[in-house]
Amino acid sequence: MRTLILMIVWGWLGIFLAAPLAIIFFIALAGPAPGIPPISLGLYGENFAALVQDDYYLSAFVRSLEIAAVSTLACLLLGYPMALRIARAPARWRPASLLAVMLPFWTGFLLRITAWIGLLKDDGWIDTAVTFLGLPPLRLLYTDAAMYIGITYAYLPFMVLPLYARLSKRDPALEEAAADLGARPWRVFWRITLPLSAPGIWAGVLLVFIPAVGEYIIPELLGGPGAQTVGRVLWGEFFENRDWPIASALACALVIVLVLPAAIWQWRQGPE
Repeated sequence: MRTLILMIVWGWLGIFLAAPLAIIFFIALAGPAPGIPPISLGLYGENFAALVQDDYYLSAFVRSLEIAAVSTLACLLLGYPMALRIARAPARWRPASLLAVMLPFWTGFLLRITAWIGLLKDDGWIDTAVTFLGLPPLRLLYTDAAMYIGITYAYLPFMVLPLYARLSKRDPALEEAAADLGARPWRVFWRITLPLSAPGIWAGVLLVFIPAVGEYIIPELLGGPGAQTVGRVLWGEFFENRDWPIASALACALVIVLVLPAAIWQWRQGPE
C-alpha cells in the first residue's frame, strides 16, 4: 500500500511538475524561428547568456526582487502584530478573527485587485476623502505606492496565518516568568516571543516572497511603467515578441531564483 501511494504521488509530481519544467527547459535551449510554434529545437546557450548580458533582463530581475523584498517586509510589519493579537485573544474570539483574515479569499483575486483601482484612482474614494479633509489631491494609481499596497493587501494573509500557527503554540508561562523577574515588555518580546516565533516568520516570508517575485497582475493593473518586473517581461516575450526561447530561459532563471529561498529554509531547518 505504501508503495502504491508513493507511486501516485511521484506520478502526479512527474506529470504536473517535472514534465512542464522539462518542456520549458528544452524550449529555453531552442532558437527562435518563424512558424507555429516559433522555435527551432537545438542547443542554443545564447538564450541564457542574454539574461546575464542584457541589462533589460537584469534590471527586471533586480526590480522584481526589490518589489518582493519590500512587500514581504510590509507584510511582516503589518502581519506580526495582527497574528500576535489573535494569538493572545480569548479562545472564543480567535475563530472570528481568523475568518476575518481569510475572508478576502472568498472573492476572486482579479476582482479584489480591480476594486483597488476604484479606491486609488484620481477622484476615487481615497482621493475624495483626502480632498474633503482639505489636503492636496493624491495621485496613487499607476505608481509604485499603489503596487506595494496591492501586493501587501493580497499576500498579507499568507504572513498572518503561519505566524498565528506558531504564536498560538507559545507557552505564556515563559513570558509571565520573564515579567515576574523584572523584564520590561519590549525585552520579553525581543528575548522570548520573537525567537519562539522565528519558524513562523520564515514560513511567512517564503509564502509571500516567492509568489511576489513572479507577480504579474498587480504590477500590470496598479503599477506604473517603471514597474517592469519579470512577470511583465515574460508576458511581453511570450505574447508580444513571440520569443519563446528567451521567455522560457527567463522562466527557468525565475524558478532557480525562487528555489533558493526554499533551499535556504530547508538548510536552516537542519536534518530531521
